[in-house]
Amino acid sequence: MKRITRKRRLRPDEAVRYRAIRRRVDDELPALLGRHQERMGVRDQVRALADQLKTARQEKGLSLADLTELTGMDRSAISKLETGQRSNPTLDTLVRYAQAVGRRLVVKLAK
Repeated sequence: MKRITRKRRLRPDEAVRYRAIRRRVDDELPALLGRHQERMGVRDQVRALADQLKTARQEKGLSLADLTELTGMDRSAISKLETGQRSNPTLDTLVRYAQAVGRRLVVKLAK
């Protein structure tokens, strides 16, 4: 971490304010990191789903052009989904893709 140096010393009221901010950051950081890790886990799950959809497309012998016709989705959008460049697809997109490759999307709520 880069240390910040000042040309002047902090006034006592500024020092108190900065200490309070540092304490607040120290208190909130574990929860923020936890939420970040949870979001990254969800992103990994979406990536795995996109891989499964791509595999199903390839097993069915469909090209991206074929999938474009079946889903009405843009070819570049499908490609971005499959390569992970689109990490937050809509449910409608996933359902349309799954139906086009003869699969069914199942969503569940978990603790």
